[in-house]
This record gives sequence, structure tokens and C-alpha cells, in this order.
Amino acid sequence: MEDKRFLDRREFTAEAVLAMLSGVVILVGESACGGGSGSMSPTSPAPNPPTGGTSSDKVGQISNNHGHSAVVTAAQLLAGNQVQLDIRGQADHTHFVTLTHDALQAISAGGTVSTDSTTTSGHDHTVTFNPASGDPGSGY
Repeated sequence: MEDKRFLDRREFTAEAVLAMLSGVVILVGESACGGGSGSMSPTSPAPNPPTGGTSSDKVGQISNNHGHSAVVTAAQLLAGNQVQLDIRGQADHTHFVTLTHDALQAISAGGTVSTDSTTTSGHDHTVTFNPASGDPGSGY
């Protein structure tokens, strides 16, 4: 089964720039432009780190996890604009995590960033990117 990842215009542009800088050729197929018979609705990310992403994507560790997944893409890190991640993954409910410009810069530089998700179903989660042993995180 093929795992498809859909990009918005900003993410595509950032990925294209990354690809050009690394000497990779970008191929845009029929399905990327709405042709073909596949559905264009995005799927929920898996609770484990997704395969097929770039090595520059950052996967967050989630406290008290029960199926959630938090991934900030290389394109989002490169753009540096504040992002709001939906960390639903395979859980039956969603939470959101907001990463500020400063948090994205810290994650890109390899710094530890921890932030709390929104509260849903009476609970929240702490998501930590680039966790270091014994480091409680920066608290962005």
C-alpha cells in the first residue's frame, strides 16, 4: 500500500527549494494535480515516525501517548512561520500543538523544545522535539 503525503503550496515550494539545494529532481505526477482516480483527502499520520519523510523532519515525543503523532516537516522548519500541528495520529480524538517562530528555529538548530497540547477529552499532552536526557525542555 502506498503512503501518500499531500503538500499545500507553501510546503511544496519549501520542499522544492530544499530539493534544488540538494540536487534532487522533483517529479509532479498526475495524482498531484488532481488527475487519476485517487481521493485527495489527506490521511491521519501514524502514531510512529512516518516513513518516506525527509531526514530533516522532526518527530516529537508525546507524554502519556495513546496513538498521537507529532511531526514538524523540513519545509515547515525552513519556512519558519508559526505552525499549528494536529497530533491526532491514530487516536480517536485530536489535540493541537502550536510551534512559534522561535520554537521552530530552536528545533532546527537541534535544541530541545517542549510544549503542551490543547486539552481534549479532559487531558492534554506534552510534546518534546529533540529531547536530551535530563533536559526538561525549553518550554516554548
